[in-house]
Amino acid sequence: MLFKISGTGCALVDHLYNPVYFNDTKFNQFLSRKPGDGGLSPGKLVFKEEFEKFCKKDYLQVRNKITNGKQPVAMNVGGPSIVSLIHAAQMLHGSEAEVNFYGCRGSDDAGNFIENKLANTPLRIGKYITRDQDTPYTDVLCDPEFDEGSGERIFINNIGAARNFMPSDIDDSFFESDMVVFGGTALVPHIHSALDGLLKKAKEHKAITLVNTVYDFLSEKQNPLKPWPLGSSDETYNFIDLLITDMEESIRLSGTNTVEAAVNFFKSKGVGALIITHGSSLLHFFADNSLFGKISPATLPVSEKVISEIRQDPDKTVDTVGCGDNFAGGVIASIANQLMENPAHHVNLIKAVGYGVVSGGFTCFYNGGTYYEDFSGEKAQLVGKYYKEYLTQIGLEEDIIT
Repeated sequence: MLFKISGTGCALVDHLYNPVYFNDTKFNQFLSRKPGDGGLSPGKLVFKEEFEKFCKKDYLQVRNKITNGKQPVAMNVGGPSIVSLIHAAQMLHGSEAEVNFYGCRGSDDAGNFIENKLANTPLRIGKYITRDQDTPYTDVLCDPEFDEGSGERIFINNIGAARNFMPSDIDDSFFESDMVVFGGTALVPHIHSALDGLLKKAKEHKAITLVNTVYDFLSEKQNPLKPWPLGSSDETYNFIDLLITDMEESIRLSGTNTVEAAVNFFKSKGVGALIITHGSSLLHFFADNSLFGKISPATLPVSEKVISEIRQDPDKTVDTVGCGDNFAGGVIASIANQLMENPAHHVNLIKAVGYGVVSGGFTCFYNGGTYYEDFSGEKAQLVGKYYKEYLTQIGLEEDIIT
């Protein structure tokens, strides 16, 4: 029986610069002084136009300076929506699942690059509209030595054609899915502001709803002292079956100061289940809905096998670009697999989190968020080895692979 997944949100071209060292003296004048000021800050995103206002210089000149004139090590398909969906489609190889993307690109070389690359993935295109503006892109500055070798990124984004992608561009076939996913919509402003209505429509069609977030620079710029909005009101949260966010995003969305307070906020607003990632630190989760059952707030670690391989082999690629996006894709794939296996049972959220953990961890071993397979099912095989180890690490038996 077909299990249809449809997603929309941020899709762009990533230009990866690696290594770029954030403690280099030439970085100092470009670092953020206060939230939302347009400066660079490890782990955060800034828009190209805002960064130019901050430094009062042409962006390309500044990029040349802080990268020492280096060319990007890779050009890749990026964005929290499309990367997570590509990964989910790869992990669902051999199943009855179908993964579709709805989005917007420009009529330029970058847009053609994305379409050509997608042809080499199992992701299907539900509707990919072409606009006159530039295809969105992000320059990703990667420092593999940051955070004691765990690595970190800085993102400089040109929003381009995504600024004019509208809710009306999403047709009814999107909502007629078993699961709908909204990824990184803060970089697609009109979709982001309409999330409550879009999620409500999905629930009216009996779809499972999943939202994975991205740093909301627009809201941070507009008012750094207020919680970031998600949709037009907090009613949005009541239509989310699973929210995936990172630590800082959870704090800013909730307007709280601690992860415990953030968890309580999301519970009070009606989120069905929540996962908060935190780089290489413990992640937090809870659930209280018909999809996952009731799970009290708890934590899980990252993959010891991934961390061990990074530390034991200094020559191994350590690129954290797309870790969070692939984490979300792993969770999506696990939910789909579990529901296809046992549609009448609760989804095991711990195993879904675990598949997300190893999916995100495996991303460290190649450049960029998107992995291009040599053969169908290759990535699922590679990630599956880490998943088996992770289940042992957290003390679970492997009765189902995802």
